[in-house]
Amino acid sequence: MKHYRDLNLLLESDAEAKQYFYGLPQYVKEQIQTRSQSVNSFESLKDYAENLLRGDN
Repeated sequence: MKHYRDLNLLLESDAEAKQYFYGLPQYVKEQIQTRSQSVNSFESLKDYAENLLRGDN
């Protein structure tokens, strides 16, 4: 698993993560961006997004 400094570098460097992120609902993207320093891998991005989406149900 590759780690990056933050969300912005992850999205710049990983096309799969970028596609996943931009496919998320706007409110999820906004929440993730508030914690961009903590989102440093595709796995952490998916985990955080899934947690936020679980609250939708």
